[in-house]
Amino acid sequence: MSEDTSYEPPQVWHWDKESGGKFSSINRPIAGATHEHTLPVGEHPFQLYSLATPNGVKVTVMLEELLALGKKGAEYDAYIINIGEGDQFGSGFVDINPNSKIPALLDRSTTPQTRVFESGAILLYLAEKFDAFYPKDASEKAECLSWLFWQMGSAPYLGGGFGHFYAYAPEKWEYPINRFAMEVKRQLDVLNRNLSERQFLCGDEYNISDMANYAWYGALVLHDIYAASEFLDVASYTHVVRWAKEIEARPAVERGRRVNRAWGPEETRLVERHSASDFD
Repeated sequence: MSEDTSYEPPQVWHWDKESGGKFSSINRPIAGATHEHTLPVGEHPFQLYSLATPNGVKVTVMLEELLALGKKGAEYDAYIINIGEGDQFGSGFVDINPNSKIPALLDRSTTPQTRVFESGAILLYLAEKFDAFYPKDASEKAECLSWLFWQMGSAPYLGGGFGHFYAYAPEKWEYPINRFAMEVKRQLDVLNRNLSERQFLCGDEYNISDMANYAWYGALVLHDIYAASEFLDVASYTHVVRWAKEIEARPAVERGRRVNRAWGPEETRLVERHSASDFD
């Protein structure tokens, strides 16, 4: 007789223990700072507090692309927020992002200074500020925003859903893995069908929607995030793979992927970025 492992939810849920898994020690059901911490500040107009996760890479790629266009006002200082250690709950970071998620950006070129949080909002803010990587035509702009917000709504199923249950949960449970694997493969099919007819997500022009989607789905098909490439058969999405490789070949993307990367063989050189000359 098999053991009954079903769960009966209580009438009112209370947080009385850690849920288990890789990030359980930093998960909690309340917001706000847990400790006082003043963030470092550099000399450039933009101060970026982040990490080279997919959400962080979106923004560093955009900043590096702007610098590659010669937008000197896009110079930035980048500082690592170690989310595994709870840096995102420091008072200085919470002042910029009350949601305690990376990335968070502070624009010191405005009076008063402008805080921007949520990666999609940061991409749009920078695109509008520098008039770059964002279509001017109303219909093309709508298409760009549609794919940008598609990514913002879809990635939680990839990262928070599939990634959590496949790679980080304390045990492997068939139902949630199958549920989220099905959704991730559906998302890959959405992208693959679109990219079968277009060079980039919106047509012939590379823009912020590509940057946002590449950071997640490019990493999925090219870099085996969650060690799930074979499980999801990512190689079968040939148009997504082609698109991701084309974007990753851009020099600014290569630089953007290296910023605020706190692990791997380049760690000693690439922990933080403070000026364009860091990558010369």
